[in-house]
Amino acid sequence: MGNYGIIASIIIGAIAGWIASKIMGRDAQMGSIANIIVGVIGGGVGNWLFRTLFNAANPGLIMQIVYAVIGAVILLFVVDKITGKNK
Repeated sequence: MGNYGIIASIIIGAIAGWIASKIMGRDAQMGSIANIIVGVIGGGVGNWLFRTLFNAANPGLIMQIVYAVIGAVILLFVVDKITGKNK
C-alpha cells in the first residue's frame, strides 16, 4: 500500500477493512484480523485499480484509505459472489 511501512500499512488496512465490513454489512461476521487482511489486500486492489484506470500516483494518506476501502469492498463483493453468500 503506497510508500508506507509495514506498521502503517497494517493500520490503514485495519481501518479500511473495518469500514468496508460496515459498508458490506459483514462487521458482525468479521474479526479484527479478518478486517486487517481484507483491508491490506483491498489496499493492493484499490491501488492497482486506480493506478491502472486513472494513472493515479502517490496518493496521500486520506486517498490511500479511500482506495483501500474501495478495494476492500470490491474484494468482499467478489468473495460473497464466489461463496454464494448474500451478506
